[in-house]
Amino acid sequence: MRDQSRKLIDRSFSGLGIFSIVVLAAGLLILLAPIFIRGWGAFYFKGTIEYRKVMLDKFGRGNREAVAAETAQADKERQLVYDMLDAFKKELRTFDRSRRRELRSSLKELNAAIDELLGPRPGKKKKALMRKRYGPTRWDRAQVKLDQLLKVEQYDYSDSTRMGKKYYVLRAAEFAGTSLEPLFGYVEDNLAGMLRPRRTFYWRFLFDQSYDAHFFGGIWPEILGTIYLTVGAMLFAVPMGVISAIYLVEYARQNRFVSLLRTCISTLAGVPSIVFGLFGLAFFINTVGVSSSKSVLAGSLTLALLVLPIIIRTAEEAIRSVPITYKEASLSLGAGKWWTIVTVILPAALPGILTGIVISMGRAAGETAPIIFTAAVSVGKPLTLWQTFSEPTPALPWNIYNLATEHAAVDEISHVQYGMVMVLIILVLLLNVTALILRARIARKLKG
Repeated sequence: MRDQSRKLIDRSFSGLGIFSIVVLAAGLLILLAPIFIRGWGAFYFKGTIEYRKVMLDKFGRGNREAVAAETAQADKERQLVYDMLDAFKKELRTFDRSRRRELRSSLKELNAAIDELLGPRPGKKKKALMRKRYGPTRWDRAQVKLDQLLKVEQYDYSDSTRMGKKYYVLRAAEFAGTSLEPLFGYVEDNLAGMLRPRRTFYWRFLFDQSYDAHFFGGIWPEILGTIYLTVGAMLFAVPMGVISAIYLVEYARQNRFVSLLRTCISTLAGVPSIVFGLFGLAFFINTVGVSSSKSVLAGSLTLALLVLPIIIRTAEEAIRSVPITYKEASLSLGAGKWWTIVTVILPAALPGILTGIVISMGRAAGETAPIIFTAAVSVGKPLTLWQTFSEPTPALPWNIYNLATEHAAVDEISHVQYGMVMVLIILVLLLNVTALILRARIARKLKG
């Protein structure tokens, strides 16, 4: 009877474990699949002639003659739209005053919608914002702009007990019976000829600098900034963490002070990250003055403090797990205590220590709150190694948050947001996989 009960319990635990793994895998799939599907859109999409003009003007890429010829063909198809608008301006004079005033207001909105769809009309004075000098560079955004041109958003407030109900009416109805009425059908039927969409693989999204708050270009400054901050945090945290663990295990006496110290380390591991950010601002920048304002150095030191408790605890457990016979054998052969720690205990504990480093590296790369006050800026150029001591940097976690919550045209650049998230996940995975491969090789060498 007991054997049957044990088998039943074992099977129950095995089934529960398998079920937990399946649920976790399904959760990850549900979470990551949309990110990777939409993030891929930052690299592979239908680029319009406007995209190719941006690439030529800002990055010097593409065949100038081919782009000029394609632009001429697109302008030829757009010219009919402008001719219709010019003809309608003359027609306006034939209407009575009230009708003329109404049509002028509608025409102003229509001109703005056409500029959004096709870019500014040739011959017009160039606007300051780069996004206003070009039409949509992506075909999917052009479809949205077309819908905004064809339809007018309105609200129905007839029911006073409810909020206004949104509905759409065709903009062509505003110009019914005028020479401008055929324009809407022409734009809808000939948009592909006016924008020339073409399948594009933009792998330089990873290595280009952004322009006009991420409307154009790539995310290289953000990737580089994330690498600087993560590696910098590890350079400070790993030596301090391992040395602290060695002291707690090998040198510290087991008394109240050491118990309090361990309690403080465990408490620090649970402190909200925003507190570390405020501390980094108050201590490293305002008090110590490692830099006059935000900098990669200040951000790295703050992240180092954030992950230090994790490294200390994992390193401490890894050192404790080394068999005591290793230490006794080394000491019996005449080696000193420090030499035994460096040449025997640490190499044996290295796989466990690397586990803590892997966990810490992933957390440091993905943290936003600590770098808001100490290191991150929304827009910036790639930094040289020397500039990290005094200059702030864009970083993937902060820019993802910034683009998703504070950008003036968040819908326009949704592909950049998802692209950044996908790159951040891949970057953290690559860092973790590299550390795990290193750990596996070291463990293999130790086993002989």
